[in-house]
Amino acid sequence: MENDVKEIIRVSISEAADAGPVFGTLDANLKRIEDAFAVGIVLRRDELVITGKMAAAAAGVAEDILWIAESGEALDEQKLEYVIHLNEDGNSYRMSGVNKDIVAFTHRGKPVRAKTIGQAEYVKAIRAHDIAFGIGPAGTGKTYLAVAMAVSEYKNRNVEKIILARPAVEAGERLGFLPGDLQEKVDPYLRPLYDALYEIMGRDQTLRLKEKEIIEVVPLAYMRGRTLDGAFIILDEAQNTTREQMKMFLTRMGFGSRVVVTGDVTQIDLPNGKTSSGLLHAELILKDVAEIAFCRLRTGDVVRHSLVKKIIGAYEDYENGK
Repeated sequence: MENDVKEIIRVSISEAADAGPVFGTLDANLKRIEDAFAVGIVLRRDELVITGKMAAAAAGVAEDILWIAESGEALDEQKLEYVIHLNEDGNSYRMSGVNKDIVAFTHRGKPVRAKTIGQAEYVKAIRAHDIAFGIGPAGTGKTYLAVAMAVSEYKNRNVEKIILARPAVEAGERLGFLPGDLQEKVDPYLRPLYDALYEIMGRDQTLRLKEKEIIEVVPLAYMRGRTLDGAFIILDEAQNTTREQMKMFLTRMGFGSRVVVTGDVTQIDLPNGKTSSGLLHAELILKDVAEIAFCRLRTGDVVRHSLVKKIIGAYEDYENGK
């Protein structure tokens, strides 16, 4: 009968925490915690009373979200789900240190931070290595954080220019079939890079620096034959490079440059006959080079709509035969 014993834990609510927004409209956040851990939660003035076999884990979530409120962070659905995920694994958001490291500020003054432990490790790897690979599913912040790091390094005068490149390959389509001149053909492939720059630097400043060629957003093919000194260079969607393209790109690195390569190996769109991704090949042959870091971001690092995480998980289960 020991398994039927229900633990009771009380969590104090400090005056510094604005409990209304923390617990959600009609206590929706508390209900989400109840569902996640099969517990009961009762709000009594200055404390929560949590009852159930997993009361300790649920209390960890409650303490985390109250701490988030006290520290001035916003609590949205994504962050609540991540806090629940951490406590399910016996970890704590408070102890992770995720929120301490500001990567950059947007043009509106909003701090850009890593939102998960995986993202924090990714940022550390970029800072500590001349070349860093960020590999993971959609929505894990690979490109956005890389661009934020590039902007930070430029503003701190550690690099003289920012170069962002992408292979012009998407879902089997070919540039020749698209309307317009060459620039109009490639612009749709580069749009995600522009979006990240616009959000962090602002559209006007980005375009000014682009006119001065301090910022370049180019198709990967434009990198051939160049040697780039003093630059922060990002290769996005690297899963769609061939082995030859990846080697070409990595050997463009010059003195005083930093390189970040991002990609999702579950979304390879190389044309028929080009089945070997340059990203997978690079990880295989460069994994033991000390100056190069490979960071694997997981489904738990997804920071988009919660449904994105469920979609990725469903595909992973299907592909693994579950």
